[in-house]
Amino acid sequence: MEVTEQKNIAESIIETMKELGHVQTISEPYEGQELTAPTIVAVPAGLEVKDLTAHHVQTLERLKPLRRTGTARLADLDSFIAWVNRFSGEESTIFAQVHPAPKLTAVIDYHGEGAPVVDHATRDPLANACKHRATYDFPLSQEWKLWNAIHDKPLGKDEFGEFIEANAKDLLDPTPYLLGQGKGEPETWEARMADIAAKVQGRFGQYAALVQLSRSFQVYETGHLQVTTNRDTGESQVQFLNEHREMDGAPLRIPNLFMIAIPVFEEGALYRLPVRFRYRKSGDSVKFIVSLYNADVALRDAAREAIETARAATNLPVLMGAPEA
Repeated sequence: MEVTEQKNIAESIIETMKELGHVQTISEPYEGQELTAPTIVAVPAGLEVKDLTAHHVQTLERLKPLRRTGTARLADLDSFIAWVNRFSGEESTIFAQVHPAPKLTAVIDYHGEGAPVVDHATRDPLANACKHRATYDFPLSQEWKLWNAIHDKPLGKDEFGEFIEANAKDLLDPTPYLLGQGKGEPETWEARMADIAAKVQGRFGQYAALVQLSRSFQVYETGHLQVTTNRDTGESQVQFLNEHREMDGAPLRIPNLFMIAIPVFEEGALYRLPVRFRYRKSGDSVKFIVSLYNADVALRDAAREAIETARAATNLPVLMGAPEA
């Protein structure tokens, strides 16, 4: 006769609770699969299906990120180059822009070369996150900011004189060639400055002349009538002319060009710039006006030179524009 072992009520309850509390794994990452693959389990309360993928990834990222992300903002070109060389790989790419403001952007995990592949199973093997980046916003030099701040701005004699004396280190005296006293072949930059002077019908002034103008410049106006007659028709025209002259009555001749040498970017190379100089008389007051000549060309050239330096130092492709947002 077989004897059946009887279980007490407590044991039955424990076994029943174990069965009800058992968690069934429905899906989890397998070896070689990305850690972001779904982890799905069935839990008690009617075996409700739960997606634990987010919790799984969050737990893993507490110990180590899934990928490198973030944007580093570098303060000078050498640091940008060093950062790129530290992290760059086969697909890394640099984007550059000159306008509206010079800027470099390095995307370390940029997309691979080739046409996109649409495959629901493997996805696009050339697609990358594009989340690991560095930027370099070219910092304009203090000298560049100061001179551009007075560009085309009327200045009083005292204001102009104080500015010239405070920034005397930026001024260059014209060479004998530019003063019409030199002999022989000019240097390339001298020929360029002479060509600019010819285009604007100007002549270069020296630092001492600018300072003297700001201290003792006076304009004397003389007026006279000019009568012109057309001999064919007998018609006459009368015009009242004002002329600006020196105190002794000689025609007023002042330099309308001078030169400065300033860096475009902080700690950058110096660029020679011609500056147009003119005055405006209104009643008893005289205003001086200075205008940087083709300053945008110097800015473009300085940015292009830095971009080429980055290209050569990193050996990465440089694309003009901005990467995908």
